[in-house]
Amino acid sequence: MNPIERALGILLLLTGGKLVSATVLAERFQVSLRTIYRDIDRLIALGVPVDAERGAEGGYRLASGYLQPPVALTRNETAALLAAMALVRSSRTVPLADDLTSAEKKLLASLPKSVHGLLKEADRIVGIEPIPPDIFHSGTKAEPTEDWQRAIDGFMSGILDSKRVRFEHVNPSRNSAKGHDVEPYGVMFDRDLWYLAGRCVDTEMVKVYRADRVRDLEISGLFFRPDKNFSIKTMLGGAWLSQAMRRWEQEEEIAKILITASQAKKLSADWYYRHAVFTPAGEGKILVSIPSTDRARILPLVRWLGPGAELLSPDALRLELSEEYATLTALYRDGCPGTRST
Repeated sequence: MNPIERALGILLLLTGGKLVSATVLAERFQVSLRTIYRDIDRLIALGVPVDAERGAEGGYRLASGYLQPPVALTRNETAALLAAMALVRSSRTVPLADDLTSAEKKLLASLPKSVHGLLKEADRIVGIEPIPPDIFHSGTKAEPTEDWQRAIDGFMSGILDSKRVRFEHVNPSRNSAKGHDVEPYGVMFDRDLWYLAGRCVDTEMVKVYRADRVRDLEISGLFFRPDKNFSIKTMLGGAWLSQAMRRWEQEEEIAKILITASQAKKLSADWYYRHAVFTPAGEGKILVSIPSTDRARILPLVRWLGPGAELLSPDALRLELSEEYATLTALYRDGCPGTRST
């Protein structure tokens, strides 16, 4: 047995937490006490924390916590931890940042070499969107459900296995669900929601799907070649939303609101509405076009904008808003309750 093999053997014997005498070590490796002393000195010189106690009951042991028992993680368990680390790293400050980095490297080392190339660049497939200003927006919260969890889990499995996924995506404004066949590329966390990014096989476009609107996701048996040029980072900063709005403009009815320049400045700071189309309309007015006619989205927005904002279309929502304002006018035109005539 050479000195390196013997040093490794000594390390393993000293991990149990109990003192092991030099005599026991010498007998175990069939060498002299002097050789064991040299081996222990060599380990200490290499930075291994060997504790020594003198006396008849003395001996050697490793400092507590130096070697931990091996942990066998599955590929999916490791991917889950890497996603969690991406969430933590998105914070402004991270406790024990250097230790987090070293822990991530150890996790990667525990995986088969076949997936090292994918997961060693975890930030290519897991993106965390910084929280932007929320000037006015609603409907961005969703309670986690089993469908939501299955969608995220299945999508990540598709990424790791380079297999297509199939699912239905619910469109709440149309109250309908449409089937999609997708090559999964990455996932993104934004405003308490998970989004799934992948290449739609039918349109050959990279699209983003809200995970809480995905139903019945299943992994197909069809493999695909991952796009090495894709990075989820290119979709952060609202880039994916801007692209989606341009596509929705071709697919959805447009709501048009005429607003003042100051209202446009305020609205253009919002994380969502800043990606709408703002067009100068003369006389200091701005026409904002939003690819949605959902009353739960448009009417609260116009109310919030207040005087100076005019909903031009669709006609049905304009009429509903007009009737609402007429009711409010009748309620307030007589002044304060204490001054009304009887």
